[in-house]
Amino acid sequence: MTRTTPPRPVDVEALFPALAQYRRTATRLHPRQGTAKPEESSVAGPLLWPADEPWPVCTAVHPKGTGHLLSDVRLRRRVQDESRGRDFTAEERRLLDAATRGTHVPELRDEDPLPMLAVAQLYTRDVPDLVGPEGHDLLQVFWCPFEVHGPERTLDVALRWRRSADVGAVLTPQPEPPVAGREECVPTPCVLHPEQVVEHEYLGLLGEELQEGIAEWEESLLDEEDEGDEGDEGDEGDEEDDAYDAYDSSAPAEYATYATYEEYEAAMAAARAQEPDEIDYMSDLSIAPGWKAGGFASWHLTDPARVDCPACGTPMPPLLTVASVERDGASRSWLPVEDRDAADDPRVVDPVGVYLGRGLMRVHTCPAEPSHPHRLSFQ
Repeated sequence: MTRTTPPRPVDVEALFPALAQYRRTATRLHPRQGTAKPEESSVAGPLLWPADEPWPVCTAVHPKGTGHLLSDVRLRRRVQDESRGRDFTAEERRLLDAATRGTHVPELRDEDPLPMLAVAQLYTRDVPDLVGPEGHDLLQVFWCPFEVHGPERTLDVALRWRRSADVGAVLTPQPEPPVAGREECVPTPCVLHPEQVVEHEYLGLLGEELQEGIAEWEESLLDEEDEGDEGDEGDEGDEEDDAYDAYDSSAPAEYATYATYEEYEAAMAAARAQEPDEIDYMSDLSIAPGWKAGGFASWHLTDPARVDCPACGTPMPPLLTVASVERDGASRSWLPVEDRDAADDPRVVDPVGVYLGRGLMRVHTCPAEPSHPHRLSFQ
């Protein structure tokens, strides 16, 4: 199934023509759980990796035999997925207990080379915002799933560009580390539904005059909303309170409008759906959420920071953004049309299951020379 981002609530460049110089395309990857083939773009899927080429390994000296067994992480996720919306069966509880049986691989020494974890495979035919070495059409992304590397004590990320037509026999089975430092460092296999969208620069990096104009416009929208609320006072604002008052799990059935908490939650969702969506630049008109290639970096948790190439000093835009969620409360307008009926399904909100930094990790590469060392940034 394709994924289609709804049109932005307003044409922001018509409102602010100066934003045209602050636009950039991004390819939203829209990962959804599933199994891909080596010839397809994927997250955590099998790679088009040559059978005669060594698999990337982490050679840094750090604890490698203690953490979360990948087999346990996957078993827990599978059981939780299959039991969603109901209580665990006795067999499922047994499996979950078994999935916490141990976190040690004692034969792994700190100095042993550790296979890196296959994280993503992206073909340029699917992801037009990839920028790599000339003639290379495939990017493969790996990381060591232990946050112990470098001064920032984070993952060690490796990038491999290649020409897919040059790959003959594909390596199978493909290596992987038996253990990860945190289970949130282990991506769930996903197929991708790439879609190119337009983004606009982070608000704090726009010109001062443009920032002021956007702020005034947002304030005018709030003023209009306040004026509308005054005219409707008492009509719609209490819908959720009324529903809450009507839910009482201990009341006799004849007095309880909602017999279960699930019915109450459904009423809440319906009430929220009737509320007008507020529009603001950062949530709706600037930077798309979720996994993506290209586009802009959001600096919503810190001040903007320069990310320049360590080899030549060229500013480095994001090549790949790894996100903990595909949408959050502030970015609901970016939810694909095809997912509107499953907006609260965890497999839509968080299909991959990774959580790095405080929710976002970006891989930046040099546009002048893609072979220069990449850099990471976090939010």
